Amino acid sequence: MEKETALELSGAEQPKKKKKLKSFDKKNGQLIWWLMLLPGLIFTLIFRYGPMFGVIISFQEFGLGSTSFFGNEWVGFDNFTYAFQLKAFGQSIVNTLIIAGSKTVLGIVVPLILALLINEVGSKWFAKIVQTTYFLPFFLSWVILGGIFNQMFSYNGIINTLISLFGQEKILFMLDNNWFRAIIIISDIWKGMGYNMIIFLAAITGVDMSLHEAAEIDGANRLQRVWHITLPGILPTVALLSTLAISGILNGNFDQVYIMYNPMVYKGGDIIDTFIFRQISDNLDNGMGVSSAVGLMKSFVGSILVGGTYYFAYKKFGYRIF
Repeated sequence: MEKETALELSGAEQPKKKKKLKSFDKKNGQLIWWLMLLPGLIFTLIFRYGPMFGVIISFQEFGLGSTSFFGNEWVGFDNFTYAFQLKAFGQSIVNTLIIAGSKTVLGIVVPLILALLINEVGSKWFAKIVQTTYFLPFFLSWVILGGIFNQMFSYNGIINTLISLFGQEKILFMLDNNWFRAIIIISDIWKGMGYNMIIFLAAITGVDMSLHEAAEIDGANRLQRVWHITLPGILPTVALLSTLAISGILNGNFDQVYIMYNPMVYKGGDIIDTFIFRQISDNLDNGMGVSSAVGLMKSFVGSILVGGTYYFAYKKFGYRIF
C-alpha cells in the first residue's frame, strides 16, 4: 500500500517537472531570439531615431559654420516661411510630383504587365532569359547608368546620330526641360522594372492552378483567366508594392537626377531633394536650417501618405502588415 502511494506521488510530480522544464526551455528560446534581434534594434535606435534630434535645426538659424545644436538663434517657423517664398521650391514640388508620381504608377503597371506576359510564355528557357535580361539593369548604379544616358542623349550621341541619318534635326535632349523629364522617368522604369516583375511572378506562382483548369473547362480564354483569376489572386502583392511605392512618392531619386541634370533643366528637373542639396551650398548662413525645414515637411507629408495608403489597402483589399 505504501509502495503504491509512493508511485502515485512520484507519478503526479513528474508531469509538473516536465511542465516546468518546457516552460523554462520556452522562455530561454524566446530570450535567444530577442538577443539576436538586439543588434539590429540598437542600430535602428542609434542611426534612425537618434538623428531625429537634429530636426531642431529646422527652427534655428543654422549654416555650414555652425558647430552644434546649441547656441544658435531660434527663428521658429521662419525657415518654413522662407522656403515657401522661394519660387524654386514651388517648382521643385511640382517637378517631384510629376516625376515621382509617374515613376510610382508606371513602376507598378509596367512590371505587372511584363510578369503577366512572361507567365503566359510557353517556352520556359525563353522566359528565364527574358527575366534575367530585364533584371540585370537593377544591379547597375546610377553613377554608371547616368554617364551612359548622358552620352547616349548628348548632341553627338547615338540617339541624335540615328535621328540625323533619317534627315531630321538633332535634339538637345539633356538641355530641354520636357525631354529631360521624360528621360528621367523612362530610364528609372527601365532600371527598376525587373525587380518588381520578379515579385509579381512569384505571386503568380502562388495562384491556385485548379482555378485555371476549371475556368478552361468552362470555356474561358487566356485573357479572361488572367483578368478574373490571376489578377485577383495577386492583388495583395500589388497592394503591398503600391503602399511601399507611395511612401517614396516625394522622392524623385536624388542619385539619378543629380548625376543627369544641369542648370539648364532646373525648371523641369529640379526635385525637392536636389533643391535641399543646393540650398546647403547656395545659402551658407542658413542653408542647413532651410534644408532641414524642407526635409521635415517632406517627411511629415510622406508619413501621411503612407498611413492613408495603408488604410486604403486594408479597407479595399484586406491587406495588413500586422
